[in-house]
Amino acid sequence: SASYLYSIFAIYAMGWHLGRGNIMQAHHYSMELYFESAAMILTLITVGKYMETRSKGKTSEAISKLMDLAPKMATVLRNGNETEIPVEQVIAGDIVIVRPGQSIPVDGRLLEGFSAVDESAITGESIPVEKQPGDTVIGATVNKSGYFKMEATRVGNDTTLSQIITLVEEAGASKAPIAKLADKVSGVFVPVVICIAVLAAIVWLVLGQPFAFALSIGIAVLVISCPCALGLATPTAIMVGTGKGAEYGVLIKSAESLEIAHQVNAVVLDKTGTLTEGKPVVTDVLPASGVLRNPFLRAAASLESLSEHPLAEAIVHYAKGMEIEPDAAQNLRATAGQGIEADVSGKKIFGGNALSHLKMMQERGIDLGGFSEKAETLAAEGKTPLFFAEENKLLGVLALADTLKPTSKAAVDAFHRMGVDVVMLTGDNKRTADAIAGKLGIRAVAEVLPQDKEQEVRRLQEEGKKVAMIGDGINDAPALTRADVGIAIGAGTDVAMESADIILMKSDLMDAVTA
Repeated sequence: SASYLYSIFAIYAMGWHLGRGNIMQAHHYSMELYFESAAMILTLITVGKYMETRSKGKTSEAISKLMDLAPKMATVLRNGNETEIPVEQVIAGDIVIVRPGQSIPVDGRLLEGFSAVDESAITGESIPVEKQPGDTVIGATVNKSGYFKMEATRVGNDTTLSQIITLVEEAGASKAPIAKLADKVSGVFVPVVICIAVLAAIVWLVLGQPFAFALSIGIAVLVISCPCALGLATPTAIMVGTGKGAEYGVLIKSAESLEIAHQVNAVVLDKTGTLTEGKPVVTDVLPASGVLRNPFLRAAASLESLSEHPLAEAIVHYAKGMEIEPDAAQNLRATAGQGIEADVSGKKIFGGNALSHLKMMQERGIDLGGFSEKAETLAAEGKTPLFFAEENKLLGVLALADTLKPTSKAAVDAFHRMGVDVVMLTGDNKRTADAIAGKLGIRAVAEVLPQDKEQEVRRLQEEGKKVAMIGDGINDAPALTRADVGIAIGAGTDVAMESADIILMKSDLMDAVTA
């Protein structure tokens, strides 16, 4: 303002002297124009601010993406008729019908039917959860197989998804602002410079110089001392940093995250999809004595080819990878809590997980030999054992697990070498979590809900740690927003990417070390 106002005065002074023929004085005032300085300072600082704002992520987009997850309509049973209504109109106590492939509209309790529900988005549980009457189901999770009726227990703002949305909003609003060094300096610097400028003008006035000269001295002090270079230099450095990150597939969304990342001394990792592949694969094939491996796999794949369960898909995929084509299976029957059976090449084939299959086997008088102990050992390693039998003899056991990504161990070791504590948080069961954590040599906190993840991050922050959270799921969004630096793995959900400060384009944990 000072340079702009003085420049206007200088223009009038030029006009005044030109009108009186004082060419030298007019020429003198033509050197006293500071319009470009005033414009340049504002331009540089505004461009800097614009560049900074451009690189900041928007939490509001994360919230709208979360809201899109919940289905908009629900099928309810009212007065004996099926009616499709907007999900907002569902009230606690309504009977809701959910068909295979549909998202569950609200939280509730299963009344009749049997299904496998993919809860990975909310809980992080990598393998779909079998649901029977009496079990609870969560809104926005996906019904993978089976038709069921449920009673709505929590609707509207009480659902698990709504609580996650609220947590993301709160964490975004209360993110600890970095006390920027520039802000601290300018708090002292600006008043001191103004004092020096005023003092300089007064000194020249006292020494007998005209007011115009004294004022121009004061303005010169103000203009020159304005650190407009910083206004551009800082965002430029950020642009270079973010550009360099992009070359390595690391997208940095905010200046703060770039600044804090080097101070991080604790990393919190999600398990499913971050440390692990996020989908089950066959890890062990254990045929019973007298049973050949390939016929066992063919029988298992034939039975499972009729099922839509992700474990079944993993078995069929594994068999095809071994160039084993499943036979045609007919008459698939699923018994709640016991497993499935079907007719393959004129023989009855049975399949089910450890608990359900024990009941099935006992009913049919099938001898398990030492396989129940083997199943226990596999379960202790965090694997899911499935038994298969033909008529009244055991074929063998297949074990499936969500396996570690190839680079996970190297990345964790690299973090340890950097002096960073690594903690794994997962909604999965304790046994599976401990098995994975044991392989990596890190601490695991299992069976945590999304809000617990956020609390765990907060607890580490209260211990004085700078925390980076690395995750990929909707259930990680509150923790990603709460952490000092939130890092989303590229193949994860849009919500995780919107909530995070840094996005890894590849689903590779080594990129987090690079970041």
